[in-house]
Amino acid sequence: MGEMVVERAPSPLRLGHTSEKHPGATLTELNVLRRHRELCDVVLNVGTRKIFAHRVILSACSPYFRAMFTGELAESRQTEVTIRDIDEVAMEQLIDFCYTSQIIVEEANVQTLLPAACLLQLAEIQDVCCEFLKRQLDPSNCLGIRAFADTHSCRELLRIADKFTQHNFQEVMESEEFLLLPVGQLVDIISSDELNVRTEEQVFSAVMNWVKYNVTERRQHLALVLQHVRLPLLSPKFLVGTVGSDLLVRSDDACRDLVDEAKNYLLLPQERPLMQGPRTRPRKPTRRGEVLFAVGGWCSGDAIASVERFDPNTADWKMVAPMSKRRCGVGVAVLNDLLYAVGGHDGQSYLNSIERYDPQTNQWSCDVAPTTSCRTSVGVAVLDGFLYAVGGQDGVQCLNHVERYDPKENKWSKVAPMTTRRLGVAVAVLGGYLYAIGGSDGQSPLTTVERYDPRQNKWSQVSPMSTRRKHLGCAVFNNLIYAVGGRDDCMELSSAEKYHPLTNSWSPIVAMTSRRSGVGLAVVNGQLYAVGGFDGTAYLKTIEVYDPEQNQWRLCGCMNYRRLGGGVGVMRAPQTENYIW
Repeated sequence: MGEMVVERAPSPLRLGHTSEKHPGATLTELNVLRRHRELCDVVLNVGTRKIFAHRVILSACSPYFRAMFTGELAESRQTEVTIRDIDEVAMEQLIDFCYTSQIIVEEANVQTLLPAACLLQLAEIQDVCCEFLKRQLDPSNCLGIRAFADTHSCRELLRIADKFTQHNFQEVMESEEFLLLPVGQLVDIISSDELNVRTEEQVFSAVMNWVKYNVTERRQHLALVLQHVRLPLLSPKFLVGTVGSDLLVRSDDACRDLVDEAKNYLLLPQERPLMQGPRTRPRKPTRRGEVLFAVGGWCSGDAIASVERFDPNTADWKMVAPMSKRRCGVGVAVLNDLLYAVGGHDGQSYLNSIERYDPQTNQWSCDVAPTTSCRTSVGVAVLDGFLYAVGGQDGVQCLNHVERYDPKENKWSKVAPMTTRRLGVAVAVLGGYLYAIGGSDGQSPLTTVERYDPRQNKWSQVSPMSTRRKHLGCAVFNNLIYAVGGRDDCMELSSAEKYHPLTNSWSPIVAMTSRRSGVGLAVVNGQLYAVGGFDGTAYLKTIEVYDPEQNQWRLCGCMNYRRLGGGVGVMRAPQTENYIW
């Protein structure tokens, strides 16, 4: 009797599985094989190093290696391959990346990693290097980064460095990099319609500083360079008194012709329609003008939630949407074109909540993670895309805690604490460091200054100020840190001083017109403004602006509200008039 076969219907139950661990685990084991030199089929000789690897891994990660190992090149048949003109440490880091998917780009290696990544056609690492350099852009280094991007054909970085240079020209022209520019690059920069200058006089001054830096070799280029300065846009007084009387200009026929052309343009207004050209065209920087926000503070015996905006072009203050909470001693900073208000005191309790203002909608949102500690009289600044909250007090004690906010993760994390507890501390970012300046340790005002290095997660002392200051204002202006006002042991201060990072020293500047404790300090469109505060008798609504050439302060209007301990932030104004403000 034959066996009876029962056919079963296929089960409707199925379990599909895609492993999330598998790619990482496989890569880890491949790296173990490489470290043990097992199944390796190629050795890369780079400088003094021998790097063992697997052709299939290198080919899968790098088009350069894929072409080398799968084509008809001699290297496809060699077990040892010599690669020249590439940094050996950078090559090892890139091979590590191929096996681990991890790499650290930092100041010490980016200049060797980027060329190596370009050679190996590792586009992802090129992008990471360029992103790192974008974050490092500063008026003191943007010309070097621009040249580096040009050399390695990083078009996006070159474009951004160009824009940064144009937008920040008033500070760039003061840098040593500017004085070292080749003539061709100088012409490229000053010929741009988008150069952001208050007057053409600044361009002329920059050009003459460049020429006089090495006058023996550069005077031959003066006429070439001067033809890109828009002399007809100068004031008659400056054209005749400064340009026309300059000995280098007067001794060059072509330069004198350019001055005569400008004089004719200024003296014959009826002929101007016939005289239009590149030198008569006003510059139109694409940079949106900047506006200043004054946020919260203390007024008439209570904390306030009001916020107002100052436009230097019209010199007027306008109210914008208030915060949801009253905040005095609030820390304010701008990150990714959004204005953050951190902590403070609402008149009754200490706050750890945070609000974020979007100028596009004129609305505040409260969907930002709170700080781990309640903080008022806190210092807030932005460094490398993170928002830092520094010191302050929580109602129980003066704090040395420091934490930073990652906007991508909406998360705060603690970093190394300061060496000193500080409330009423001022903070500033310069040269990749976060400075904590003055404040009070809970007993007395401080002169001490320390700075944080995010690369080492470490604070270190720098030179102290000459004056004890708590509740002071500070800002970075022309690559120096300015510290103004505040209060010492017995009175509110009008004095001010500036810090030179290259010499690690402080020097005094002229005092403000008013004593100001709890003052806000900010740079708007290349000018330094001191906002509000308390003079020992009254809360202030006045603001004043500093003229570095005259070394003097002058009053320039009033806010709608008196403010002590309010925060200030600077944002780019809109490009269009259709704006919620």
